[in-house]
Amino acid sequence: MLKKIMAGTAAAMVLLAAPGAFAEKLIKYTHFQPGRLDQPKHAAAMAFKAHVEGQTGGEVTVEIYPAGQLGNATSVMEGLRLGSIELGVVHDGGISSIYPGIDLFAMPYLFPSQAVAWKVLDGPFGQEFSQAMLDETGVRVLGFADNGIRHFTNSKKPVTSPADLEGLKIRVQPSPVFIKLVESLGASATAIDWAELPAALAQGTADGQENGVTNILAASLYQSQKFVSLDGHVYSLHAYLMSDAFWQQLDPEEQQVVAEAAEIAKWIHRGMTTAQDMNASTILGEQGMEVTTLTPAQIAVFREKAQPAVRAWLEERVGKEWVEKLLAATAEAGQGG
Repeated sequence: MLKKIMAGTAAAMVLLAAPGAFAEKLIKYTHFQPGRLDQPKHAAAMAFKAHVEGQTGGEVTVEIYPAGQLGNATSVMEGLRLGSIELGVVHDGGISSIYPGIDLFAMPYLFPSQAVAWKVLDGPFGQEFSQAMLDETGVRVLGFADNGIRHFTNSKKPVTSPADLEGLKIRVQPSPVFIKLVESLGASATAIDWAELPAALAQGTADGQENGVTNILAASLYQSQKFVSLDGHVYSLHAYLMSDAFWQQLDPEEQQVVAEAAEIAKWIHRGMTTAQDMNASTILGEQGMEVTTLTPAQIAVFREKAQPAVRAWLEERVGKEWVEKLLAATAEAGQGG
């Protein structure tokens, strides 16, 4: 009997040691959009999973937790820093809870197009920024994708000038720079977490909010928001973030596969979100919203009112050097550099 037990134990040990017998590494991957393939974050997540598991033969597996199942953005960022969450796709406002430098990208009316933003984020400035964040937080940036070009919506009236925002309560994500931006335009800013936003708008806690088309659709915000002004005040971003403690557990081949998967996911995410942004008027109009498309001259009035105040705030919070580097990189990208 003892020999049989020992033989069984030895066989089990051989099985456990056999390559591919069990997945050795698990990536818990969380994001904040619904778990549907019409949602950019989830379509990108499914592609990431397919690439990683396929290229590693199942040695690295991916579990996807959509719709904030692992907590809000602040708790996810803390989980990434502590290593209890391996990968999160988090919006800029959430990232600011552990790394205020992300607020740089909330400079209003900064990028003239998505193409310019991508050149900045994928180029030397984005690489330097990502390294600085890694050094300070232990969270590794695998890539930047779009959270949509942000526009103002409200339940009260059309907005064509900053004067129209006066007296309105506008929800912003819990990030000081967005509070500063909205207040610089004359509205009252109220910070409300994403998960609580639809109820807050329906109950009148806030009159309006600011988000891109993707998020307006994902949370069905058009149900309580009649008016949208396409002012494009901020190119909002999502970052693909990995706990560096987990990254260091991967061998070089696995790191390469994960990096490739993030690149694939990033471009799926960007493409789907940009397609919605470029068709904002049609998409939101079909949902029953009254769409106001602002002219360049009208947008210039918003820029002149908001950008100096936010720039001064950013120089104080993040540092003048970082602000100047971002502006220089944007100018170079806009010239085709």
